[in-house]
Amino acid sequence: MTNSNRLFYGSCFALITTAFSFSIRAGILPQLGEEFLLDGQQLGFINSMWFLGFPISMILGGLFYHTIGPKRIMQFAFITHTLGIIFTIYSGGYTGLLLSTLLIGIGNGCTEAACNPMIADAYEGKKMNTLLNRFHMWFPGGIVLGSLVSKFMTDAALGWQAQIWIIMIPTLIYAYFFMGQEFPKPKVQAATSIGENFKAMSSPIYIFILACMALTAISEFGPQQWTSLIMANSGAQPMVILALITGLMAVGRYFGGDIVHRLDQTGVLLGSAVLAAIGIFLFSTQTGGMVYVAAVFFALGICYFWPNMIGFVAEKIPASGALGMSIVGGMGMFSSSIFQPIIGSWIDSSRETQSALGLTGTELELAAGQQTLTYMISFPAILIILFTILYFWQKGNVKTATA
Repeated sequence: MTNSNRLFYGSCFALITTAFSFSIRAGILPQLGEEFLLDGQQLGFINSMWFLGFPISMILGGLFYHTIGPKRIMQFAFITHTLGIIFTIYSGGYTGLLLSTLLIGIGNGCTEAACNPMIADAYEGKKMNTLLNRFHMWFPGGIVLGSLVSKFMTDAALGWQAQIWIIMIPTLIYAYFFMGQEFPKPKVQAATSIGENFKAMSSPIYIFILACMALTAISEFGPQQWTSLIMANSGAQPMVILALITGLMAVGRYFGGDIVHRLDQTGVLLGSAVLAAIGIFLFSTQTGGMVYVAAVFFALGICYFWPNMIGFVAEKIPASGALGMSIVGGMGMFSSSIFQPIIGSWIDSSRETQSALGLTGTELELAAGQQTLTYMISFPAILIILFTILYFWQKGNVKTATA
């Protein structure tokens, strides 16, 4: 007999594993750079593996979910998470870190591919929607916990290896919850074929959303993944900043239903792009206590990006099906993967520029970090234009439909 509650708790701890792997890696980035003598671009390539593993397993998992079921997908997630954690600790250098981070990313993508439809299969109606929202809350919620753990362990002079071992705790917990359980049988949706999915995904609006997703994802994950390195000399605590951002995101997503209902996804996305641009601009110009104010603007901006992009596809392009949502999510992670080494190279070139101006030490690092953030403003700035187009595009479609 299926124990839906136990499966749900296991899913939440699997997503906390994903969140810990994100926040703790962000926290130890400076330590990895020092120990293995890695420059910004190399650290960027390591980060990119976390994001690259995601779309690979998420899309493949989405394609084969109805064939192999969530149980096997999560068994594979446990194997890749465990191997990734162990290989990270005993990596020995750059190449080992690339491989181990890719394995963890693959495990994270498996979690998304298995747990979302599994919860939908186990519950019905309002309860399903409520639990899906609570499940997704644990990504930002887990980042809060992971950020604080990383900060306290770093302050206590505990090495990066000890911090990576912490990721194993939620990994073992989700394995315990899933162990010996009967998983719900996938609901077969024969009404829409794969061919019809691809036909809907070839429409101009879907392709437009794919392009937007590439920018919304890096607007969210770019500044967050580099928080510790870029903001270490800003006069604020980098991991507290990350905890503040993701804490606000968790609260915002939990209570965001009414906002989305009133403004529709297009209005929410446009407003989010404006707030995200303001937040990154403040990050690039402010120090001390104002950095926390910037974090509030940034958090409110990126809070609704991901769920509303997926929600837009589900509501406005329903014929694309689960595959359409998986590919949009995969595009977000793939984009983040591509941009990580680019951001790393921006940091390196900014250091060279500021060093040529005579800056040294903490002043050099602060100026280089803020210069890098000015480049990142371009992501939400382009989105403001694109979401303005989307807003009037959809408004025109509504008028046409009601005429």
